Amino acid sequence: MKRAVPLVLAVLLLVPAAALPQASAPRTERFPNGFTVIVQENPLAPVVALSLFTRIGTRWERPETAGISNFLHAVMVKGTAKRSGSQLAEEIAAMGGKISAAGDIDYSEIKCSALARFWKPLLGLTAELALEPKMSAGEVDGERDWLMSRLQRRRDNAPSRAFDELYAALYGPHPYSIPTLGTPQSLPRIDHAALVAQYRAAYQPSRMVLTVSGQINGDEVVAEARRLFGGLPPSPPPAEPSTPAPAPAGKRIVIEQPAQQTQIVVGALAPSLDHAEHAAVKVLSTILGGGMAGRLFVELRDRRGLAYTATAFYEPVREQGALVLYLGTAPENAAKAEEGLKQEIDKIRRERVGEEELRRAKNYLLGRYEMDRRSNERQAWYLGFYTVENVGLDYGTRYRRAVEAVSAADVQRAAQTYLASLTSIVLQPPR
Repeated sequence: MKRAVPLVLAVLLLVPAAALPQASAPRTERFPNGFTVIVQENPLAPVVALSLFTRIGTRWERPETAGISNFLHAVMVKGTAKRSGSQLAEEIAAMGGKISAAGDIDYSEIKCSALARFWKPLLGLTAELALEPKMSAGEVDGERDWLMSRLQRRRDNAPSRAFDELYAALYGPHPYSIPTLGTPQSLPRIDHAALVAQYRAAYQPSRMVLTVSGQINGDEVVAEARRLFGGLPPSPPPAEPSTPAPAPAGKRIVIEQPAQQTQIVVGALAPSLDHAEHAAVKVLSTILGGGMAGRLFVELRDRRGLAYTATAFYEPVREQGALVLYLGTAPENAAKAEEGLKQEIDKIRRERVGEEELRRAKNYLLGRYEMDRRSNERQAWYLGFYTVENVGLDYGTRYRRAVEAVSAADVQRAAQTYLASLTSIVLQPPR
């Protein structure tokens, strides 16, 4: 499978761009009841991808309801009023496709894909799952047990626990501190009645955004979406949740847990998705941790051999995001690795990056962005994500321009601003 990718790219490079089928501009329709559908005709491959977003997720949760959005979708995929979960999966598999559902930070999503000629029955099954879920009380305990086991596995996994501990310490009372899976304290409190109430709140027309990308006819898709969703009773626009301000711990926290490696995770609050400094922080994170050319990888892994894993990333979301630097290292190298990480942070705050390094980081960042958008599944996701985050469908174009415009001075200013107050988690084996 890995060898096939360069061959396909090589073939595409031999074909003039004008000879390749081109995706159309996205078309947006908002029905009178508030439901939104966005369609992108993409004739490049005979497949179709659908994403049904609803504006509900961790940002709307509280500690006592942590994980309820994801819990709801775990129960929803167990079946509809007409089909069991296995029947639903089998029917979509017969179309050459798949379906899944989950709660996320700023939204929840039902997503599916199949061969393009099956777009209409695929859309029908998506609507059935969204509008007629079985929501059997008998399924709740089993799904809760499954989620609790996932939580335990996540806690037992050293890197996963380190990241969860970082977000908890970084965001404090803000709901972004809550794991999307929930907590051992919250999941036992969530019963069938709570899930039904969450479903009724989530699946209102004004909260939903359907995105479709693939080898389809836009007029036909919009007409079918109108038939399936347009008759729902109108609902008022969803109110924005009232969230407390993040309260970063701003300190170093050491946790002992049996593990072969020491996990060092350093984070800071960063701009939201639509913030003016978003692109500068993206470039900053890429310079530090963008693949094998990132400073952390080159200096701490390759040159000094202080880490097995060395990376950095920035997660932009609706509210304040997180800029995260991560090392996985041998326990005997942990102190040196942590000091080396501090030195790299100090250096990028103190010295401007060179033009060649800046250019390379921008190319890497924009290249990864374009590669991630190649499939219809990801195209559908981006259309929905930009819509529920209220940044507009032209966000991708604006983002590219903003990245290209980032200067060395912008990167240094971002480093001085967003790497000034850090929260650190060191998860290490017991001594």
